[in-house]
Amino acid sequence: MAALAFFGIGSTFATAQQSPATDWPTEKCNRYKKAYEQILNRQGKQGLSPEFLASHDAFLASNCQARAEVCARSKQELDIANKLVLMAMNSGMSGTFLPFYCRG
Repeated sequence: MAALAFFGIGSTFATAQQSPATDWPTEKCNRYKKAYEQILNRQGKQGLSPEFLASHDAFLASNCQARAEVCARSKQELDIANKLVLMAMNSGMSGTFLPFYCRG
């Protein structure tokens, strides 16, 4: 949780855990979306490709149900992906939830 506090994400999940969720997949997506928005607000979109942003937005628009197609290539994209992986693992989500995948 220390890593999440460093990124300013930890308090978001403590609050989210206190409210009843309608279902776990929706709750995971809500937590993930909130973390993604916080990271973008802090870091901005510089260094993020249109493909990275569009595929990530498509994942979120599908309530995090779309097939994993977000490929992090730049330093900034990898940084965001790494922070989201930490958040997901610390929130009890499995690695299969995450949208990150690069084809050949």
